[in-house]
Amino acid sequence: MLPAIKAVEADRAALLGICRDLTDGQWQAPSGCAGWSVQDVVTHLANLFWGVVDAGKLPDTAGEPMERAMDAAVTARRGLSAAATLADYEEVSETGLIRLAELAALDIELPFGEDFGTYSTRVVPCAYAFDHYIHIRADLFGPRGPLTGEPPASDELRIVPALDWIEVALPQQNRGAQADCELEIEVTGTGERVMKFGSGPATATISSDAPALVRWITQRGSWADLGVRASGDEQALAAARTLKVF
Repeated sequence: MLPAIKAVEADRAALLGICRDLTDGQWQAPSGCAGWSVQDVVTHLANLFWGVVDAGKLPDTAGEPMERAMDAAVTARRGLSAAATLADYEEVSETGLIRLAELAALDIELPFGEDFGTYSTRVVPCAYAFDHYIHIRADLFGPRGPLTGEPPASDELRIVPALDWIEVALPQQNRGAQADCELEIEVTGTGERVMKFGSGPATATISSDAPALVRWITQRGSWADLGVRASGDEQALAAARTLKVF
């Protein structure tokens, strides 16, 4: 089994455990994802699996920017109760994991829209691992989210597929910045690597550990708050602050 699918399995199990203990108030509390409640975040993660299990369950958002399409899909399912939302996620994700493995075995290129990019089906499970990683840790748990206590671990199993997705998605989802932003992004600690962005030699360097990178590259935290170290050309660094992966 691909490591990314194992990562999704681990975070799926963690999410189910978290959600079974939520109060009605916690389900409806605002999450760290603007405009979405905790229940909306779980709906979104279920919708991701519906995309590979039966896309006909989702509204037709062809031609819409990816983030607007995801918001429309969440809005369309707000009539479900919290219990029904959890049951829906549990059921569709079980089948969805099988579909992800089947997709990965195909190893074909799939276009997902101009703003999202085109990817080999082999890396699609990494997108699911990335989504679970960031939504659970940054949107459900504090300081951005309403849940207290310790979020699931940011161990090698979960963080490496999330980094793999960032590395492949970063250039496709930030095409407009590549001319002004030629960088090296150094990931320290677990998942250590160097990501290159831009078409020429790096004029700036950004360094952080993997959990911080996932947060700043999704615009969920500032460099200063996350302990990110940056040096080099100021124009490149200014452009780097606008980078976003989803």
